[in-house]
Amino acid sequence: MNQNGKVRRIVITGCTRGLGKFLALGLAEFGHVIAGCGTSQAGVDKLQKELGKAHHIRKVDVADAQAVESWAREVLTLGPPDILVNNAAIINHPAPCWKISAFEFDRLIDVNIKGMANVIRAFVPAMVGAAAGVIVNLSSAWGRSTAPEVAPYCASKFAVEGLTKALAQELPPGMAAVPLNPGIINTEMLQEVFGKQAGHYHDAADWAKQAVPFLLALGGKDNGKSLTVPG
Repeated sequence: MNQNGKVRRIVITGCTRGLGKFLALGLAEFGHVIAGCGTSQAGVDKLQKELGKAHHIRKVDVADAQAVESWAREVLTLGPPDILVNNAAIINHPAPCWKISAFEFDRLIDVNIKGMANVIRAFVPAMVGAAAGVIVNLSSAWGRSTAPEVAPYCASKFAVEGLTKALAQELPPGMAAVPLNPGIINTEMLQEVFGKQAGHYHDAADWAKQAVPFLLALGGKDNGKSLTVPG
């Protein structure tokens, strides 16, 4: 639990694998209640079993606005989230920008940008109504710099930075919106780009040991800041 012993309600998208999964597990270990989503029913069932009945994991594609709204209505019966983590994202298969199909490019934008907007639209009004809460939108080192063959992903994460900083200017005092670069972590997504070289980086379980307390310490003082998980 946090320092004052309060159990926080935490919403995490894309929580059935990678960084999202280990954030969910780590935050639950601190005693907080997780409401999360993923697109794999098998992944949802597995994480639900690992976390237990006090938590709420559902199959939701964040690119589907109606599905997000339906999920949010369910989650918000418990009250507005104290922390909203927009983690769900995909990456393009590495290739020059002009070789990436319109279908692949569109799907990435639908998940990484429009999906984030769908989640904000569904959850943030309740948080603003309570004038409390932190919105953490997962960015990337490739949201602040570029690399070849991942142009669509870079574009989406640069958009996350801009969207989040603008959102930060719209929130009432005491709330925060933060674009958060998790660092370079050995996940399935990184393996898709780096191949075997991804093994040179920390795995998601080790990363979460730093990321969880860092995330829990975020507050109004951090509103609009582009931050990076230490280590």
